[in-house]
Amino acid sequence: MDFTRGFGLDGKIALVTGASRGIGEAIARAFAANGVTVVLASRKPEGLEKVKDSLISAGGSAIAVACNTGKPDQVAALFDRIVDEYGRLDILVNNAATNPFAGLAVDVPEWAFDKTVAVNMKGYFLASQRAARMMIDRGSGVIINIASVAGLEALPMQTVYSMTKAAVLAMTRGLARELGPHGIRVNAIAPGVVKTRFSKFLTETPEIGQPLLEATALKRFAEPAEIAGAALFLASDMSSYTTGTVIICDGGALA
Repeated sequence: MDFTRGFGLDGKIALVTGASRGIGEAIARAFAANGVTVVLASRKPEGLEKVKDSLISAGGSAIAVACNTGKPDQVAALFDRIVDEYGRLDILVNNAATNPFAGLAVDVPEWAFDKTVAVNMKGYFLASQRAARMMIDRGSGVIINIASVAGLEALPMQTVYSMTKAAVLAMTRGLARELGPHGIRVNAIAPGVVKTRFSKFLTETPEIGQPLLEATALKRFAEPAEIAGAALFLASDMSSYTTGTVIICDGGALA
C-alpha cells in the first residue's frame, strides 16, 4: 500500500446524502478536494446547487440531485440517475437525517415518529441496498453511515432519534458481515454534538447543551469538517481492513 499518494481517491464516484449543509457538505468538500466526483443529494435543490457550484469553482466535479431519502421512489430515481451518469458507485455516505421533535418520548406524535424512522432508518437501508447491488457487480465499494453517539447513549429529549441511530449501528454491522465477501466495506461514524443548524436545539438550550459540552474531554463541540476526516479515512484504502466498526468522534464525551 502506497501511503505517499494521499488518500488515493482520484476518480472515485461518491454519493453523499444530506449534502446541502453541515456534515454532509463538509464530507462532500473533503471528497472533491481529493479527486472524487461527488453526487450531492438533499431535499432542497437550492442549497445543493450552491454547494455544487462551489465545488466546481474550486476545481472539483459534482452533480446535484434533489432527493428526499425518506421516499422510496425518490431514492430509486436518485440511483437511476447515478447509473445513467456514471454506471457505477464506489462510495456511499448515508448522512441525510431528520429530527422533527424534541421532547419526552410520551409526547412524540405519530407523524414525527414515522418521519424520523422513514429518513433515518428506512432511507439509509434503501440507499445501502441499491448501492450494494451496484457494488457487488464490481466486487468492491464502501458504505459509510453517519450515525451518532445518541445511538450508543440516548440523548435527553431525543428518544426516537436515538433509537434510529442505534438501528443504523446495527445495520452497519449486519451489512458488513453480508457484504464483506463481495469486497464491500461498511462502517459508521458516530459524531457527538457538531455545530450545525441540525443541532441548534442542543447547542442553544443551555440546560441541555451545557452538560453535553462539559462532558467532552476537549470542552468544545465539533466543527463539521472534523467529521469529514474520519469519512476520508473510511472511504480510502487506508482503512482497507476496517469494516463493521464505528469511529466515535465526540471529543471524548464517552471516554
